[in-house]
Amino acid sequence: MIDWKERYKSKITNAGNAISRIRPGARIFIGTGCGQPQVLVSELVSSNNDIIDAEIYHLLTQGEAPYISEEYAKKFRTCSFFLAPNVREGIVSGRGDYVPIFLSEIPSLFKLGRIPLDVALIQTSPPDKNGNLSLGISVDIVKAAAENSLLVIAEVNEKMPRTYGDSFIPVDLVDAMVVSDRDILEYRLPESDATIDAIARNVASLVEDGSTVEVGIGNIPQAVLRYLGEKNDIGIHTEMFNDAIIPLVEKGNITGNRKTINRGRVTASFCLGTRQLYDYINENTIFEFRPSEYVNDPFVIAQHNKMVAINVAIEVDMTGQVCSDSIGFNFYSGVGGQVDFNRGAVRSKDGKAIIALPSTAKNGTVSRIVPRLTEGAGVVLTRADVHYVVTEYGIAELFGRNIRERVLALAQIAHPDFRNEILKEAKMRNYIYAHQKELPATGAPLPGEFEVVKPLSDGTQLDFRPIRPTDDKLLRDMCYALSERSIAFRFFKPIKAFPHRFVQDFTNCDFSKDMVIVGLIQDMGGEQMVGLGSYHLNKTTNKAEVSFLVRDEWQAKGIGTDLLDMLTDIAKKRGVTGFDAEVLEQNQPMLAVFYNSGFKVSTKKMEDMYHITYNFKDS
Repeated sequence: MIDWKERYKSKITNAGNAISRIRPGARIFIGTGCGQPQVLVSELVSSNNDIIDAEIYHLLTQGEAPYISEEYAKKFRTCSFFLAPNVREGIVSGRGDYVPIFLSEIPSLFKLGRIPLDVALIQTSPPDKNGNLSLGISVDIVKAAAENSLLVIAEVNEKMPRTYGDSFIPVDLVDAMVVSDRDILEYRLPESDATIDAIARNVASLVEDGSTVEVGIGNIPQAVLRYLGEKNDIGIHTEMFNDAIIPLVEKGNITGNRKTINRGRVTASFCLGTRQLYDYINENTIFEFRPSEYVNDPFVIAQHNKMVAINVAIEVDMTGQVCSDSIGFNFYSGVGGQVDFNRGAVRSKDGKAIIALPSTAKNGTVSRIVPRLTEGAGVVLTRADVHYVVTEYGIAELFGRNIRERVLALAQIAHPDFRNEILKEAKMRNYIYAHQKELPATGAPLPGEFEVVKPLSDGTQLDFRPIRPTDDKLLRDMCYALSERSIAFRFFKPIKAFPHRFVQDFTNCDFSKDMVIVGLIQDMGGEQMVGLGSYHLNKTTNKAEVSFLVRDEWQAKGIGTDLLDMLTDIAKKRGVTGFDAEVLEQNQPMLAVFYNSGFKVSTKKMEDMYHITYNFKDS
């Protein structure tokens, strides 16, 4: 103990003396995020040193980045693994370089000497009783940089929280210590808006109890944390997090009790937040900080059951290709951990990989779901990698979908102003049927508030939701399984074929005025449609014509009643005044559903058909 304390004292110096040890042409690493060593960075650009033609490497940094300004072009050239706003303009302007690389692989560049570091500028907590310094809020690639650099200079700050996990380096690893009491940089997420909130709610709907969640860099993934308050036993394994995690830990939503590995711990490699967060994680055993080569390792990620990876994109083309690091030819952010977590999540048991983005940019003038990526845009995730894409307009599940189904799924979550531009281009390329109907140009195509799970009398769980254009196969399968009797009851004539032209009249619903709800089950063969209820509004009368279709073996189980109840509730909320229906005389089960609806039903018989009508106010 005495030995390390003496060695520690002998290494304490001022910033000027420490930085003066850096030679011209050096490769200099600077610590990540809010862990940037501010005193050392300020001294780095001072006129008191002889540094020239040096290269600076970092992941992303907060605060000032003076070294990339034109003023210091002869002293430094920046090379970034991820473009934060403070260096983006400089790199795009040619004063720096961008290295596209998976976050999990960056440490190997230092370890293998692909990028031989001469200097590592880091920030740590003061040493503990064993002579170990904690890297605090930023372990990520900092630990590998410190362990593989010829010269390590640490800004030792009493305000840096001491975090647990694989976050410590010994005093002996550091060559010079500069004591600081400067406030640690803080990061506050921008104010949320209606679009981000809608996307976050949609994403949160995919998170099940017991899931382990990764929230990638960006406003949307971090906003998702605010919508996990109804979830139970959530685990966290993520490269980073912010203050939004605190209430979820405090209320018991985040426990990590069902994590497959690192159970009971919030596992991360760095955090960006406020002083409140830093105080909360200080010596808090719930949190463990580990290097990126562990946290971002797809094989580690895949070991978590129900792993949910949430990341963002700049644009997604109509086949599912994801660009997330550039706007055309101009680099904007970086690959980061997106591919690491995406591939880890899809290999997890019951895992989900999610890409989230607003449907538009530039105040609604540009679609981010596009027929083709912008020229120069880089594909970070291939179309085969992508499972879920989420916008404020809904969720598109792409896994296992063919190109035609992908186009329809992505078009329906695009902004209404751009949906049919996507379909038009898709028709030109023969991606979809030439006879494909246009999608409604108003309103949200997938009203998620009408998605419910209901048990039948025998205990079977049915998923009820609005129909989607990609449900054409499910609807065709149900129609072909119907008996001649059920076909006659619904369509009033014999029908032998149910081609796409026929079923798209149901699957392409204009939800701004009409509604189609389907009932689905999960069986050994996958998802199966067992029932359908629809209403079509007559704007003249403000009443809607309602009809139903239930697969034969699922009849007499209450599905028709459930569908009618749902359609009634939706119609009343939307100001529809009542329902009309046409029912064959022989269709006694359907007649019974209407008679038991709780409304005052009027019937009029015309030959072998009953015309049914009632108003919602007459109950």
